[in-house]
Amino acid sequence: MGSFSFNESGCMKKITFIFPGQGAQYPGMGRDFYDSFPAARRIFEEADDILQHKLSDIIFHKGEAELTETKNSQPAIYVTSLALLKVLEELFPKIAPFACAGLSLGEYTALTASKKLSLRDNLPLVQSRGRYMHEACEKNRGTMAVILGLEDAAVEEAVRALHLPQDLWCANFNCPGQVVISGTVKGVEEGSKACLAKGAKRALPLQVHGAFHSGLMQSAQDQLKEMIFNSNIKESPIKFASNVTGELTEAPTTIKELLIRQVTSPVRWQKAIRTLDDAGTELFIEIGCGKTLAAMNKRIGVKAPTLNLEKVEDLKTLEQELASL
Repeated sequence: MGSFSFNESGCMKKITFIFPGQGAQYPGMGRDFYDSFPAARRIFEEADDILQHKLSDIIFHKGEAELTETKNSQPAIYVTSLALLKVLEELFPKIAPFACAGLSLGEYTALTASKKLSLRDNLPLVQSRGRYMHEACEKNRGTMAVILGLEDAAVEEAVRALHLPQDLWCANFNCPGQVVISGTVKGVEEGSKACLAKGAKRALPLQVHGAFHSGLMQSAQDQLKEMIFNSNIKESPIKFASNVTGELTEAPTTIKELLIRQVTSPVRWQKAIRTLDDAGTELFIEIGCGKTLAAMNKRIGVKAPTLNLEKVEDLKTLEQELASL
């Protein structure tokens, strides 16, 4: 499909793949790729085989309520993103990402996309992560809210000042003026009030299963620890940006440690994207459901443009843009 420009070394210019996290899912996602490309269909079928149940049936035929359950949505988003990625790789075989990153769950997709952990090795991890987090949500009822129009430091200060160490945490630093807080219903209510008193424009409750990236997920983190340490994460030339630090991370042992910490640590997405932008990314491609990450990139103010691959028709736009690089 089309022709491509290369830099002086003979490689394509620096492209970073970014992958969405939980919350991006919707019934029927990826179905047009499944119907149109054998490469995508093989990913869904391989996932069904690894999991020994029909994840594809949950994605394509079940209702939103069942898909949205944490134990289903996490493997569903991971597999759908990989199916789209596989089509991209097949149609544009000369594309090799300079780096990969993913929002929360999306980190696991980024690990596979960066050739550090295979689908067969990674999917059981994703399945367990979803199941353990689902159980933690059921055990420790919690919620989240997004704080709009307040600087990161002001939100952190508000959370510290409330001194609710078992009820309230900062969970996501997404982009300027958008911080997510997480915790018990009491904690998030108090945190929202405190942020509004500090000048936040809005504090919007999120429709989520529980308090992700908070201390209420400690049981999930503890259960995942051994599996992650025993996982077969490998080195690869493709860079990987960590949610926990917002920095590029290469050593497999360090990646494992950060993946474990990520379950209860805040996601420093804004910092990670700025790190990738400063490292010379010339094009971001958001692969998977929705366009949330592209919108965040715009708010962050990255120098590089962001394209999306969510629907089959997006391939034509990608072809045109990649030919002009």
